[in-house]
Amino acid sequence: MARRKIATNGLSDRYRVSDGRRFRLASIAPDDTGPFVAANRKEAKRQLGEHIARIDRLQEKLYAQNQWALLLVFQAMDAAGKDSVIENVLSGINPQGCEVHSFKAPSAEELDHDFLWRCARRLPERGRIGVFNRSYYEEVLVVRVHPEFLGKQNLPQKLVGPSLWKERFEDIVSF
Repeated sequence: MARRKIATNGLSDRYRVSDGRRFRLASIAPDDTGPFVAANRKEAKRQLGEHIARIDRLQEKLYAQNQWALLLVFQAMDAAGKDSVIENVLSGINPQGCEVHSFKAPSAEELDHDFLWRCARRLPERGRIGVFNRSYYEEVLVVRVHPEFLGKQNLPQKLVGPSLWKERFEDIVSF
């Protein structure tokens, strides 16, 4: 799937990580609201309304052209606000052109496939928007911390070793 940069008003630029090797999560304040301080809620709501209207227009164009798809991946800990962001930011789009997938514990069928299989089968078709509420990153976060989950994947023992995580990271980047 090709990536294409979308023009923004610069609001999200400060949150974009272009070189993960230099990124340190500890350098990010968890309560950062950018230019939207509590006293400026009215302006934040106004801008949100403008952005929702723009997203609606762009979704119509995406659907009409039927050449590209958009995948939004929300990855964060429980209670980090993923659901609220999805609900608020995507409130203005046509639900017929958008599918949200929450990735919980993998089913027996999903465990019998490559770790990317369940996400690959949920990719949006051209002209549509797909939202992943959690994703394949769970496979290098949760599974790495809880090796018992890796055991349920029935991988050949010779594949389970230190190189497994490096290979999964490479697979995710390629994906």
